[in-house]
Amino acid sequence: MNHELVLILNFGGQFNQLIARRIREANVFCEVVPYNTPVEKIKEKSPKAIVLAGGQTSVTDEKAPKCDEEIFNLGIPVLAVGYGMQLISYLFDGQAVRTENLEYKKADIELSDNILFSGIEGKTTVCMDASFHITKLPEGFKAIAGSDEYTISAIADDSRKFYALQFHPEVSMTDKGKDIIDNFLFRICNLSADWKMDSFVEEAIKHIREKVGNKKALCALSGGVDSSVAAALMHKAIGDQLTCIFVDHGLLRKNEADQVEEVFKNQFNLNLIRVNAENRFLGRLKGVTDPETKRKIIGEEFIRVFEEEAKKIGHVDFLVQGTIYPDVIESGVGDNAVIKSHHNVGGLPDHVDFEEIIEPLRLLFKDEVRMAGLVLGLPEELVWRQPFPGPGLAIRIIGEITKEKLDILREADHIFRDEIAKAKLNKDISQYFAVLTNMRSVGVTGDKRTYDYTLALRAVTTTDFMTAEWARIPYEVLQKASNRIINEVGCINRIVYDITGKPPATIEWE
Repeated sequence: MNHELVLILNFGGQFNQLIARRIREANVFCEVVPYNTPVEKIKEKSPKAIVLAGGQTSVTDEKAPKCDEEIFNLGIPVLAVGYGMQLISYLFDGQAVRTENLEYKKADIELSDNILFSGIEGKTTVCMDASFHITKLPEGFKAIAGSDEYTISAIADDSRKFYALQFHPEVSMTDKGKDIIDNFLFRICNLSADWKMDSFVEEAIKHIREKVGNKKALCALSGGVDSSVAAALMHKAIGDQLTCIFVDHGLLRKNEADQVEEVFKNQFNLNLIRVNAENRFLGRLKGVTDPETKRKIIGEEFIRVFEEEAKKIGHVDFLVQGTIYPDVIESGVGDNAVIKSHHNVGGLPDHVDFEEIIEPLRLLFKDEVRMAGLVLGLPEELVWRQPFPGPGLAIRIIGEITKEKLDILREADHIFRDEIAKAKLNKDISQYFAVLTNMRSVGVTGDKRTYDYTLALRAVTTTDFMTAEWARIPYEVLQKASNRIINEVGCINRIVYDITGKPPATIEWE
C-alpha cells in the first residue's frame, strides 16, 4: 500500500475505532494495531504519525498497558488522547492523578494559541475524560488548554510535534473535534489526504485473493447491508469460488426472505443456497427468554447450518461473515467491556468446522460499509437498506419467541417502516423498527375490553452507531403508524415511542 499511514496504538478504549473513523473521513489511511506492537514492526509500516488512544485504565496500575518507548524517537508527530495523555505524562516525568470519576462528561475549556487549535476561537465544549488530572507537566511540554475544573486539559511539545488531550476530539460531544483532528493531520503532519473508499475496496480484493488462493469460501448472507457488501466484495475477489448460504431462520422481516433470494440469485448471479430452517431455530429457542442466551443459540445454530450445507457442496475452507467494528466493540473483544454478544462475534461456538473465518468489513463502520457497497456497484436501495441484526426479530421480541409473536411483530414493523418511507424520512433516520414487549395491558377496542401486547417503536439518528440520538419523528407520522398498527395487526392495544439515546441504552432492546 502506497498511501500515507497514520498508526493508531490501541490501549483498549471503546472510542479508539472512532478515532480511526474520523481520520478516514479526512481521506487519510490509518491502521489500528495493539499498543505493544514492537517499534521494529512500526518502522516497517513507515507511518507518518502515531495516535495513542485508550480507555480508563490508570497508568499507575500494575498491569497498565504501555507502548514501546522507542516510538518517541522516530521523529514523527504523536497525538495522545485520554489514557494516551496519562502515558505521555508518565513517560516524560509528569504526573497524572487518578480520580474516582470514571465518566466522560461535557466540559467548557479555554484554548491557547496553538497550531493544534488553529481556527478555533477561545472557549469550546469537549467530551472530557474525568478519570484523571494532570498535576505536573511532563518534561518539555506546556499546557495549551484548561478550565477551573480541568486545569491542564491539553499539552504540547511543539518542537517534537507531541500533543496530548484529556478530552476526546473524535466524539460528537466535542464541538470542534473534527477541526482539531484535521489540524493535527494537515497542519502538523502535512498529510495529503490521498486515501478513498475505492482504495479500501481495491486493497481488500487483493488481500482476499491472496488469502483464499484457489480454495472455496462460504458466505453467511442475511440480506442486510453488512453481509450484502461482504458477499459482493468476496464475489468480486474470487467469483465462483464463493457460495452464499442464506439461512431463512423464520426471524426475518416481512417478505424479506423472498426479496433476498430474488436480488442475489437472479439479479447478481451469485451461487446462492437458501435454507429454510424456521422450525429448527424456533425449536431451539422455545422457552428461552434471556437475550444473551438467544444470541448464542442463534449464533451456534447459524454455524451448524453452514457446516451442514458446506458438507453438501464439498470441502469449504473459509467462512465469510459481515462483521463490522461496532459489533466487535460491543462484544467485548480485547480489553473492551462486554455490552452484548453479537451472533457473528461473541456468540460463535468454540468449534467451527472451517479452516478460517474471513471478516472483510471488520474494521469498517456502517457508513463506510455503505460507501464500499456503492463502490462495488450495489444498487442504492440495497446499500441504504435498514440495518438488521443477525439474530433478527428474536432480539426485538422481549421474552419467549413464538411463531405468533413473530407474525405480529412482522406486520407491525412493516407498517412502521412503510409510514416512515411515505413521509420521506427513511434516509434521514439511521435506524427504525418495532419491538414487541412482553408486557400486556388493558385496553378497549370497540366496546370490548382487551388485554393485549404493548408495542414499542424505536428510531435513532447516528453517524457511527457508537452513539445515537432518538429521532424526532413528527407526531402525525407516529399517529398514522400507531392507528394502522392497532387497526390492522391485532393483539396490540398500546404503542409507545422510545426516546432514549445511546448511551445509556443500546439501539436494539436486547
